[in-house]
Amino acid sequence: MIEIPSSIEGKQFDLYKLEQKLKPIGYSIGGNWDYDHGAFDYKINDEVGYQFLRLPFSAIDGQLDARNCTVELGRPFLLSHKYQIGLDDHIGDAGTMNQFSEPVDKDASFPEQYIETGKVLVKELESILSIE
Repeated sequence: MIEIPSSIEGKQFDLYKLEQKLKPIGYSIGGNWDYDHGAFDYKINDEVGYQFLRLPFSAIDGQLDARNCTVELGRPFLLSHKYQIGLDDHIGDAGTMNQFSEPVDKDASFPEQYIETGKVLVKELESILSIE
């Protein structure tokens, strides 16, 4: 994980309006969210695992699944997940097999060639989100 300090840290937005700004430029709300926090992810690459720019946020007024939720942005960071090839051979408690691969390294080192891309993406976010 590589943190990228940014002027957007601590800024507050209506979650719906924030989604309207970020989704058209390639961001999606990552699957790792709860009622009080979550993150937008921008997939940078997926050749060897997945490299993301992640923009975390926390609910400060309301819950994420409710209308008119206000969120506060955290510090953006670069994140890399490296998955194993093939099916996961882990057998569950009930004797069932999970067909989805577990990450080999869910906090893998981040490829150097994409660090600058991440910094450029954060500058783009600063530009887009300062127009409020």
